[in-house]
Amino acid sequence: MKTIVKGLALSAVASSVVMAGGYKIPEQSLNSMAKAGANVAYTTGADASYDNPANMSFMDESKSYVEGGLTLVNLPSNVYSLGPVSGESQTENIPIPYFHYVSEAMGDFRWGVSLVVPGGLTKRWETPYQKAFVEEFTLKVIELNPNISYKILDNLSVGAGVRLIYSEGIVKSDASGIYPAGAEAFAPKRNMEGDTIEFGYNLALTYKPTSDINMAVTYRSEVNLDQEGTANLSVGSPTAVPTGIATYSGGASVSVPLPAALNLAVSKTWNDKFTLELNYERTFWSAYETLDFNYAIALQNPDLIATFDTPIPKNWKDTNTFRIGATIKMDNKITAMMGFAIDESPVPPETLGFETPDTDAKIFSMGFQYQQTESLSWGLAFLYDSKEPISFAPGENTVNPVIANGGSFSGGGAYLTTLGISYEF
Repeated sequence: MKTIVKGLALSAVASSVVMAGGYKIPEQSLNSMAKAGANVAYTTGADASYDNPANMSFMDESKSYVEGGLTLVNLPSNVYSLGPVSGESQTENIPIPYFHYVSEAMGDFRWGVSLVVPGGLTKRWETPYQKAFVEEFTLKVIELNPNISYKILDNLSVGAGVRLIYSEGIVKSDASGIYPAGAEAFAPKRNMEGDTIEFGYNLALTYKPTSDINMAVTYRSEVNLDQEGTANLSVGSPTAVPTGIATYSGGASVSVPLPAALNLAVSKTWNDKFTLELNYERTFWSAYETLDFNYAIALQNPDLIATFDTPIPKNWKDTNTFRIGATIKMDNKITAMMGFAIDESPVPPETLGFETPDTDAKIFSMGFQYQQTESLSWGLAFLYDSKEPISFAPGENTVNPVIANGGSFSGGGAYLTTLGISYEF
């Protein structure tokens, strides 16, 4: 019991924040969703503002473009299996809106703006041992991303933008379920809320060696999310006077990185009908080394310090994602799309926890767009993110005292369905 109590540190707060990357959602439009995120070199609509602003230069100069849509994210339950400490998280359904706009050209310049939700989700466990670490965490992340492009040559363009990111989160944990009857009041508990507004930038370049080939590079900067909020903590303590329960209620803060990401992409179009795009993404998660919380008033009680104020190693790794997407323009006003991706997890087995049961994934997607009128189109897309199961030998995990005994994670993943509408004027 003492080992588990010491392991009840506040890792869920920062992990829920960085899950914008660990479980990030790069697919922020109908076309991107339908092509598993392979929507960087070949973008022809308003979503170019977000996926590759340099491509805004190659769109019809006399038109403005707008796209809006809604993605419903279904997160199946994660299952942890290890005898009496087995557990299952709740299934979650999360609606995520998006909006993109690209203006008419102004000489060689063009501007656009995107409003997206690039990450954030809810994880809730109700089984006793998992609830002791993560009863609930909820993260909301909203990004406003204005961009400009400049056409250097007829076949070369650059783009740049500012990332304005707002995030807020709620974290709860309650170890009452693993304490003997009558001793529940002494169980470690926490209730935390926090938010932040941060800034970053993004850069893009597109080169067209021929009319049917696009080569693109995009980069999104690292953004340090300096979360500030309040914390209510309690833990049973024989050294606390006079109640035997040590408590803290006040300000709390933590800084975690939203990592930089580099995309290299190339697309080839045949007969103005079929386009294939290959995309490589490198996400620099190694910036996330250690999790350390600060409090407005330094914790004094040794049990509070051991439970809630011990720095936690994370040691996340840089990841590679490989994507391929296809676009097929048919003669019946329908454009069909499909995609596939292999996505590495940044979380090493040694530091994986109930708040981030993330593993490597394979991603499958498909969708269509229907040209209703010359100016109006709409479509649907579906994406399935399949997570690989993972097993632990005793002692392999060095952070979570339950997982350190062994066990396995299965389930999880995600189903995403997107409805999008586009208009040109």
